[in-house]
Amino acid sequence: MSEETVFDIRKILELVPHRYPFLLVDRVLELERRKRIVCRKCVTINEPFFQGHFPGVPVMPGVLMVEALAQAAAVLILLEVPDREKKLVYFTGIDECRFRRAVIPGDVLRLELEVLHLKPHAAKMRGVVTVDGEVAVEARLFSIMRDREGASS
Repeated sequence: MSEETVFDIRKILELVPHRYPFLLVDRVLELERRKRIVCRKCVTINEPFFQGHFPGVPVMPGVLMVEALAQAAAVLILLEVPDREKKLVYFTGIDECRFRRAVIPGDVLRLELEVLHLKPHAAKMRGVVTVDGEVAVEARLFSIMRDREGASS
């Protein structure tokens, strides 16, 4: 079963400033502008964090799954910003975060976010990461958008 792609990695790279080794979103699968986004992250043994977390028992750090949700949220937010190359979306808070399942190499993360509140410079979203239908992480995320330091007006 293959999922349809709304945005591939090239479009994601146009929208967000994150790059290797910290880009944690591979593809956008579903999108309702200003309302909801579903993304995918394929986890491989080649991820740099597996060298130390944990040697011989590779487990994706939970905070990186939360970061993947935050990056997916940034894709959704920055899509609406015409001068996005001059902006950064900062992750400012998290509530009700729960880690429910370990993620290991070979897992495919499904990152689902729904907008709870969206203002021009701030957002509140509910995010869930699943693997094969099982919840790995769930949280409420908060972010703000600011001008990128050094960006010309």
